[in-house]
Parts: sequence; structure tokens; C-alpha cells
Amino acid sequence: MAIDLNPLWNFDDPGQSEQRFRAALATATGDDAIILQTQIARSYGLRGDFAKAREILKGLEPQLLAAGAEARTRHSLELGRTYASAAHPPETQTSAAKEQAREAYQRAYEVAKRGELDGLAVDALHMLAFVDTEPADQLKWGQQALAIAQASSQPAAKKWEASLRNNIGYALHQLGRYDEALDQFKQAVVLREKGEDAQATRIAHWMVGWTLRALNRTDEALEIQLRLEREREAAGAPSPYVFEELELLYRTKGDRERADHYAELKKATAQ
Repeated sequence: MAIDLNPLWNFDDPGQSEQRFRAALATATGDDAIILQTQIARSYGLRGDFAKAREILKGLEPQLLAAGAEARTRHSLELGRTYASAAHPPETQTSAAKEQAREAYQRAYEVAKRGELDGLAVDALHMLAFVDTEPADQLKWGQQALAIAQASSQPAAKKWEASLRNNIGYALHQLGRYDEALDQFKQAVVLREKGEDAQATRIAHWMVGWTLRALNRTDEALEIQLRLEREREAAGAPSPYVFEELELLYRTKGDRERADHYAELKKATAQ
């Protein structure tokens, strides 16, 4: 791997990230300079300016023939993200856009695999789930990505496992395979609890509770969501998603008063 991008990224503030990348670009050369510019393009994509992102990536094309595997992989990844990603409104996801994205992501995957860049190979496969959005297809891509992450000794690939298990669990849940989904979500919890991202850990627990409700294990689900309510209150970050689950759980238990209470809290925090 070339330049370490992690300290430069703040995904909550793409504009700030762009400034960091531009500052690093002032002294960068060769592949590092290409990689930094691909991330500047990504920062524009995260802000919804996909045309500007593609303009930057287009300008890099003459340099790619002499570039290494990481620079070429990142270029293809970011090009794909300008056509299909979580940042795209649904109405923009035409068949033509998805085919552009698929071609770019598959190219990124192939270059990454040949270059033994396991983390980027996983990233490319996980992005294909934004192209093929049927749950069965998302499950397929998630399982392929997880297989690479589990077989790899590279930290850049290993760090994907919790997210991939969440994605796999979500696809299984959508397919009605709740027991299998619960197993994936529980494994994601174990992995998240080893890390330092409290928000991601709370989300992982929420997914477990969400699936327990689908399995009609109401009391177990209620215990989790009530704990999450307390934790989020202590963190000053109440969640409408937790309140929604509590509303549904209390309606299942026939407690209309508590259900209505959480419906009001959900409405207040969602505004």
C-alpha cells in the first residue's frame, strides 16, 4: 500500500477531507499524487457532485498506464462510485449508470486481486451490492467479500469483517432467513465490541434486537432496545430507530400507553 489515507479522511466532513488531501498533494509525487486525487474526487462524490468527481478522474487517465496497482484500483473504485453508491438518489440509478459502475468495480476488483490488495478487493465487491440491489445478489457479493477478508492476513481486509457481516445479515433478514441473519449480527457485535467505535457497536446491537423482534423473541428484543435507549440518552444521541423498535415491541405486548409514548419520542427525534 502507498500513502496512508485513513488519517486524512473525515467522512462526516468531505470538504475538510478534501483540504487535507490537497495539502498532502502539494508534496506528493508518483502514485501517491494519483491516489490523493482519487480521494479528492471521492470527496466531491460524497457531496453529490458526481460530475466534478468524474472530471478529476478523467484528468488522471493519461497517468494510469504507468501507475501501480493501488493507484489504478482506486481510480476504478472512485469512478464506479460516481455512478452507483449510497450517495446516489434512487432516481439516478438507471440501467446505464449501473452498467458503468459494474464495469468499474469489476475492473477494480481484478486489479486489486492481481496486486494482492485484499482490502481494496473487498471494497470493490462490497460496492457491487449497490449495483445489484436484490437481497440475493447483495448476499452473494457480501459472502464473496467476507471470504477474502477471512482468508487475508492484511489488516486493510480484516477490518471489513464486522461491516460485511452486518451487510450479509441485512440481506438474510430481507430474505426472511432470520435465524441466519441473527447469527451474522451477533458475530458483528463481537467484532464491534473489540473496537473503539461506540456508535457502530450500538448499531450492531440494534440489528440483533431488530432481528429478535422478527423472530417473535419480544422480551429479548425489548431488553436490548431499552438498554440502547439508556446508552444513547447518556451519550446525548437519542435515536428514532430505537424509539421505533420500542413502539413496535410495546404494541406487540399490548401496552398501548408505552407504545404511544415511544411513537411521540420517535416523531420528536426524527424532526
